[in-house]
Amino acid sequence: MLEKFHKNLELYGDDLNDWFQKKYDEFKLPLYGSVDVRYSGWKVSVVDANYFPAGFNNLSNDYNFELSQYFKEYILSYYENISHIHIFPEHHTRNIGYIENIIRLKKIISQAGFMVTVGSLELNGYDLLEGISEDLLLDSVSINNDDLMEIDGELPDLVLLNNDLTGGLISGLSGKIEPSKEMGWHKRKKSEHYECLEILVNEVSRILHIDPWILLPMWFVSEDKCLDLESCKIKLAKDIDSMILKIQQKYDEYDIDSKPVIFVKNNRGTYGLGIISLSSGDEINSLSNRKIKRLTYGKGGTSTEDFLIQEGIPTSLIEDDFVIEPVGYTIGGKKSFWFIRTNNTKSNIANLNSPSSVFKQLDELKTNLTNSNSFDWFNLVSKLSYLAMGLESNKK
Repeated sequence: MLEKFHKNLELYGDDLNDWFQKKYDEFKLPLYGSVDVRYSGWKVSVVDANYFPAGFNNLSNDYNFELSQYFKEYILSYYENISHIHIFPEHHTRNIGYIENIIRLKKIISQAGFMVTVGSLELNGYDLLEGISEDLLLDSVSINNDDLMEIDGELPDLVLLNNDLTGGLISGLSGKIEPSKEMGWHKRKKSEHYECLEILVNEVSRILHIDPWILLPMWFVSEDKCLDLESCKIKLAKDIDSMILKIQQKYDEYDIDSKPVIFVKNNRGTYGLGIISLSSGDEINSLSNRKIKRLTYGKGGTSTEDFLIQEGIPTSLIEDDFVIEPVGYTIGGKKSFWFIRTNNTKSNIANLNSPSSVFKQLDELKTNLTNSNSFDWFNLVSKLSYLAMGLESNKK
């Protein structure tokens, strides 16, 4: 179906570009971000959007120069007299992948011409963290009387936040901070992103003369620790069945031979924690204690209060028994840089954000995704999601 509608991207391309340019002028885009995209052949959607991306190391080194230029352009557009940028990271000391992410991010920013330091109060006891490509050198952090972060006694010009603040605000996050600390998981909800994204998708769908369902998963929110209350679980089961019926009606409308599945997600948080899939509302009433614990557990031991109920989108991208999910990263919000998450132990509908997944570069695939029509759809929905991030931030 997306192949059928691809001609609309060409036919209305000028109108679409004008619309994007107008939106870019309306509000500030995120400094950086990442999106997970699912492509089924009949539907393409961002299924997760992250304001504090932690996988720059999975991108090809060939992207470094261009990413540096986008970073420099962004900083010069919004700030004056910035020379020293301090990266405030998560407190991981043994997560090699995350350490490599910070190493890559530091290189990108350094290549843009800025002095870069890395550290936090929690990491002050470490001189370095061992990475794969090299070791990550850390700088001593202190907080002055004005609640400003000092690095070896000096104030940085800008603090780059690469910590999603799941546990709440941290001392010293004052002054110039990118992205805004208001976008941390202590305040942000996934559903807020989809509220903003839905507005933008509806506008673009009118331009392209397509059903907005093609570009956006159905979703709703279950609030107030619903799994703790029997009466609430009964209502939630009915709401899930209602969504499944709506998905089935779309499948019937477009003659799609597939079984509807929905995902129940922690409405706050990242790293794929707190996600289960269901094919009927009754399943919510028969969840095992293990699955309930998994669903209600968040990063850092935080407890889930609200759940995002989201339409599951199967992937039609499969190569050598590996299911494939494109992951897009941005600096500046106008272009995505891609790698691929793959897994040969998961089904085409399963959540791939798991430890068993493997990351690959686009050129490692036999299929040339870059030159395929599907790639145009990946870029469209990722750009829409970055816009939605900007719209979210402006509302905070």
